[in-house]
Amino acid sequence: MTSKTRSAVETLPPAGSVAASEVSLYRSVLQIKKDHDLEELGISFWDAQTTIQWSYNADHYFHAASTMKLAVLLGVFRQVDRGELALDSPVHVRNRFTSIVNQEPFMLDLGGDADPDVYGHLGKTLTVRELAYWMITKSSNLATNLLVDVVGIGMIQRALDDLEIDGVRVLRGVEDQAAFDAGINNEVTANGLLKMLRVIAEGRAYSEAASHEMLTILLDQQFRSGIPAGLPKAARVAHKTGNISTVHHDAGIVFLEGREPYVLVILTQFSAETARGTAVADVSRDIFNTIAGMTYE
Repeated sequence: MTSKTRSAVETLPPAGSVAASEVSLYRSVLQIKKDHDLEELGISFWDAQTTIQWSYNADHYFHAASTMKLAVLLGVFRQVDRGELALDSPVHVRNRFTSIVNQEPFMLDLGGDADPDVYGHLGKTLTVRELAYWMITKSSNLATNLLVDVVGIGMIQRALDDLEIDGVRVLRGVEDQAAFDAGINNEVTANGLLKMLRVIAEGRAYSEAASHEMLTILLDQQFRSGIPAGLPKAARVAHKTGNISTVHHDAGIVFLEGREPYVLVILTQFSAETARGTAVADVSRDIFNTIAGMTYE
């Protein structure tokens, strides 16, 4: 079957066809956006089983929140694969970083960090492998900034460029308030994150070994209210969430028994007055139900 890419469908196709499923999905997505009072919604989907790609508002830039940690992970494994960094290398755990704007030092609010496993080691060391693991699985901001310092923002961008991944802009670490006040933020699109996850899923992120290591870490993600919440319990999801006050994102590779995986990215933005809700899980459920009900042309 040839690859298909559709973001909207103007005429009704035959019932039961792939195109009919896409019409239904498009309408459902619009309803979810309305029901959850979302300001913006971005979706990108790629199915390795059928080669079908579907998207909605997928080139719109969102505040990255913690999805930027996927790019940091890629930067780390670029250096590992090139022999310029070892996963067992020790890193001194400290809570002192430098703003990219004014070169002034700043500290993270450790009380708001999701991972005491890292800040419990202040003054000690953790390995690159341990920091990468906690950065993804518990979204540790402290681990993230330590790895950004180890690898460097420039190298993270080079990793993206090496693999021809556009739609992802990583300009700074986490909680650099001076940079935030200056309007310097990490941004992502649904298509950009999907490209990054595809190279990992397909073993093309520098090497099969590097891709496998990253996939193993992503499969241990501990926050499961997004994409996994819309799937059967037997599904395995290698993913990274991203949450701040007005965004809730999830980007992952979904493994279901008896078929090739699919990659799904769901980005949502809402007002400060709107509760986070279940929009990401609802879209994930609709995607799953749609592919389960497709008949292929």
